[in-house]
Amino acid sequence: MVWSGSVVADELVLPDLADKFSFMQWLANNGQHDMNDERWNAYGQATYISSWKPAFPAAYTNLNGSPNSLTASAERSFTGTVTAYFGAKAWQGGEIYLAPEMISELPLSDLKGLGGSIQNFELQKTGSVSATWYKSRFYLKQTFNLGGESQKVASGPMQLAGSVDSHRLVFTGGNLSILDIFDKNSYAGDLRQQFLNMAFMTHGAYDFAADARGYTVGLAAEYYLDDWTFRLGRFATPQNPNDLPLDFRIFKYYGDQFEIEHRHTIHQQAGAVRLLGYRNYEPMARFSDAIAAYQNDPAQNAAACNSYSYDSNNANAPDLCWARKGNTKLGIGVNFEQSLTDDLGVFMRGMYSDGKTEVYSYTSSDRSFSIGGLLTGKRWGRAKDSLGVGYASSWLSATHVDYLNRGGVDGFIGDGKIRYQAEQVVDVFYKFNLFSSIWATADYQHIINPAYNADRGPVDVYGLRAHFEF
Repeated sequence: MVWSGSVVADELVLPDLADKFSFMQWLANNGQHDMNDERWNAYGQATYISSWKPAFPAAYTNLNGSPNSLTASAERSFTGTVTAYFGAKAWQGGEIYLAPEMISELPLSDLKGLGGSIQNFELQKTGSVSATWYKSRFYLKQTFNLGGESQKVASGPMQLAGSVDSHRLVFTGGNLSILDIFDKNSYAGDLRQQFLNMAFMTHGAYDFAADARGYTVGLAAEYYLDDWTFRLGRFATPQNPNDLPLDFRIFKYYGDQFEIEHRHTIHQQAGAVRLLGYRNYEPMARFSDAIAAYQNDPAQNAAACNSYSYDSNNANAPDLCWARKGNTKLGIGVNFEQSLTDDLGVFMRGMYSDGKTEVYSYTSSDRSFSIGGLLTGKRWGRAKDSLGVGYASSWLSATHVDYLNRGGVDGFIGDGKIRYQAEQVVDVFYKFNLFSSIWATADYQHIINPAYNADRGPVDVYGLRAHFEF
């Protein structure tokens, strides 16, 4: 799973490109491109993130052969990504987008030991230090204008400049991220420019259908009616939990989502509220079934798994591999954002998932909450700088805790046993604009109860990010 997040801007938010370097702006400045009515565009980005955590206290690590603890010793981690974004108008209302991407990475502890608070959103389950190129997005977007007011759409990555009606129907289909369409937030979502921790990219408990890099194939429909938007989508799930190959039997296994969004203005400051629900049907295990399988036959333990598992050597623990079959996972969440002044905005997200089944695509949280704010540097004469402060917490269901306390592991966590407490993180960053479209960010994260285990931690993570847009 790659956690690059959404690159598709809100159509009604017009980014300031006039004082930023971009190939498209250079063409426009030389009279070779119309930035108000585009037939095509091309953008790019490069991001490097370096993280370091010092040693932290832990009563035990990888107890009894359970392999999913965060290493208690000091570690370094990095990710480097390069992405190109291409868009072209195919016909009236039809747009085609393509985004090849490269990633090189070294995660902390092989990306194990953190639940809803993985410290770097770029990390993916199948990454390596060697640079890997892949197709992150290749999709068609079709807009049917239905009247109302005409609204400008800005040029940007995966967005062609032009105009749309305030009443319109939009279909998007192909290879993309669900977060390109659902659960957007102006202050917590673009993690290449905002918070680094994954807890702020979307709901921590939103187990949205995606392969190991965070992308899927499917179809979404959006209906815009002035200040309201209604979204519905169905997408393919991975063949195995947190794995790369997708299962294209989309009428057998699928991830469905529905979202209602209302945009508003309070004292001339913009805001939005979004209600999101999802329903996944996948060949995934219930925690209670995995426990029952082991109790009925101790030979069905973690060390004896002969199908897709997480390589536990704990012969006295249950494992999800013995209980996988078609099961349903449900979740519902609210997403709120509000501008308070021209330079200050706040956000809040909260989601409740049923917590009966294993994580299949996202983090190991069953319930999640995040809150925070962003302040630009306008007040001290640096309008392209920003300061962010965020807090997030996530929780597990009782049956999930029971499974972990018996030595079980899931895709990301499992210390061998657990003294359960909510996992919490505080993420503070300052983003400094070096020149035109180049930023450097200093980030600090304080993670309490890593993997929901009060016997371990707290953990401090220090991060630096370099980001270039072109």
